[in-house]
Amino acid sequence: MTRNRSPAIMRSKWFMPAFCLGLGVVVLAASWLGGQLGAGLFSLAVMAAFGLFFLLVGARSETIRGLTTGRDERFAQIDLKATAVAGLVLIVALIVAWLVEIAHGQSGSPYYWLAAIGGLSYALTVAFFRWRG
Repeated sequence: MTRNRSPAIMRSKWFMPAFCLGLGVVVLAASWLGGQLGAGLFSLAVMAAFGLFFLLVGARSETIRGLTTGRDERFAQIDLKATAVAGLVLIVALIVAWLVEIAHGQSGSPYYWLAAIGGLSYALTVAFFRWRG
């Protein structure tokens, strides 16, 4: 019998530092391909420092542990609410950016695409959870 190990991997204290470092390497590669090696190296250093912060402070911080490795119902609700607020702020920012762009005579792209994706994903999610019960 095979067990799903992905929740255990994501709850490891090494997941977030490794994720930060991996993302830093991806940003470095993309920046290098775009001719911005210096910006890529800086981004890698920032992401590596952020991962190190998670590794060093995460072991002592109840909040960081609660949102990463030691999740319980309270932290799940905090995370859900924080994600909802972040999504709302992002959608409002996209709408404002789109309005500013069209007020300057521009097309509003890519802001309208991102806002449309956010709105469509919200509508589909509401429909899914309504249908699911």
